[in-house]
Amino acid sequence: HAEQTNSLHRDMAGLPPGDPQLVSMIVNHLKTQGLFDQFRRDCLADVDTKPAYLNLKQRVDNFVSNHLSNHTWSPHLNKNQLRNNIRQLVLQSGMLEQGVDRIVAQVVDPKINHIFRPQVERVVREFLSPGSYSEEPPAPLPSTESKPDSTTKKRQRKQR
Repeated sequence: HAEQTNSLHRDMAGLPPGDPQLVSMIVNHLKTQGLFDQFRRDCLADVDTKPAYLNLKQRVDNFVSNHLSNHTWSPHLNKNQLRNNIRQLVLQSGMLEQGVDRIVAQVVDPKINHIFRPQVERVVREFLSPGSYSEEPPAPLPSTESKPDSTTKKRQRKQR
């Protein structure tokens, strides 16, 4: 395994930052570490409590109910065709795209700088220089956000 790792790091040594091959190798490493699965679980765990999700669910439910109210049920009704027709109408309405954007803003965006970025940076540092990683985090990268709030500072201290 050490031989394979050394070969991998020799191959990476000549690649400039942002090189598609290097980015692909890092993304694959993040996947093998289970980071994307962990992020997905973290986001899905609280998505159904957010107003954007509840609003979208209500809008879709109302849309479907209104559409179904225009149909008379009969044993000969083609339910699959009706379901596919409603699905197409919901997609064409644009409400999903708009709703999903709001859900991402409420669920994912708040986690990016304080939860996801530090974990990704740690795994990338470990990947780029295995064995030289220390538990002490480096100075944070410049961010477009203001200074971290006190809860973030407490969380960072707990992680050390």
